[in-house]
Amino acid sequence: MVNISEVTAAPSPDLLTPDNCAVLFVDHQPQMFFGTGSGDRTAIINSTVGLAKAAKAFDVPAVLSTVAAESFSGPIMPQLADVFPDNKIIDRTTMNAWEDPALVEAVKATGRKKLVLAGLWTEVCVVLPALSALAQGYEVYVVTDASGGVSPQAHEHAVQRMIQAGAVPVTWVQVLLELQRDWARGETYGAVMEVVKEHAGAYGLGVVYAQAVIGAHAAG
Repeated sequence: MVNISEVTAAPSPDLLTPDNCAVLFVDHQPQMFFGTGSGDRTAIINSTVGLAKAAKAFDVPAVLSTVAAESFSGPIMPQLADVFPDNKIIDRTTMNAWEDPALVEAVKATGRKKLVLAGLWTEVCVVLPALSALAQGYEVYVVTDASGGVSPQAHEHAVQRMIQAGAVPVTWVQVLLELQRDWARGETYGAVMEVVKEHAGAYGLGVVYAQAVIGAHAAG
């Protein structure tokens, strides 16, 4: 029941902010992309880089991890590494990233309780750490368009399994705009618009058009 006297113009504590979340990228590697069949792989790459640049624009801590990089899966995608040149990439043997002590310590070191998670494959290397982090009290937000499974069914079933466990499905643009949340926030406005123009498809073209025809700050 709503108590009208207590209603204020304030955001929900469920919303992502630059100060309450960290982003975990799991296994965006060549061999994993080769087996991805749930969606267009180029689109997943674009979404992953868009998410990375969103985190970078707001100084959100990012943890990058690979599995068997030298023996099977290959290096992390270079576009992702380029966004975070100073980040150590944590290579694992475990399919469940949350069973790797170094990765868990890296997540803990961020001090954040909301975990934004993306990776390959959704049904293994995303769902396993998602369920594990949820079990230990983290709030998990799964970036579904920056993740992919071996088939549409595998991806969707994994997403549904995570939702049933309490995870929240989001998209990379949703994360970007939730972090901005106010077009008057000038310190990040320019960076957000650049990410939108580079990675948000037709929305980005709309921003290009609005800025060219109406003015530099016309787009939102």
